[in-house]
Amino acid sequence: MSSKLFRQNKIKEILQRHQVDSQDELVHLLKAEGIEITQATLSRDFSDLGVIRVRTEEGSRYVISQQESGSQVSRLIRYEVLNVANNENVIVVRTLAGRAQGVGHFFDRLNKPEILGTIAGDDTILIIPTSINHIPGLVKFFHSLMDEGEESGKA
Repeated sequence: MSSKLFRQNKIKEILQRHQVDSQDELVHLLKAEGIEITQATLSRDFSDLGVIRVRTEEGSRYVISQQESGSQVSRLIRYEVLNVANNENVIVVRTLAGRAQGVGHFFDRLNKPEILGTIAGDDTILIIPTSINHIPGLVKFFHSLMDEGEESGKA
């Protein structure tokens, strides 16, 4: 696992366990976990993860917005995914060289109940559905992600 992915997973873990109300507090919590991070890197990680600040009854806190994190990464999908194919049992996604793990991680973060799991290599992702009946819908969904990226790139 890359250090960036490890760090971002720790950030998600901490935000789920603690009510964090400042970036400085999160920097200290990460340091306690053995992770040194600058404010600039933390800001980039917040952007990658879709971390937003919300008001709760207990005060302000940072949370991960599924919608925001998905929209940030889905813009890249059209550039990184070359092809989506399937047979009766699985879906195979071909990506640019070296991008399968990042795209696979994005698919995992979608937390779609129709996806049992993914396996990513260098340029290929194997997506295992919970049922073969979900394959057509998932393929359509992956194509729509690619089309959204195309549409948002047009002015």
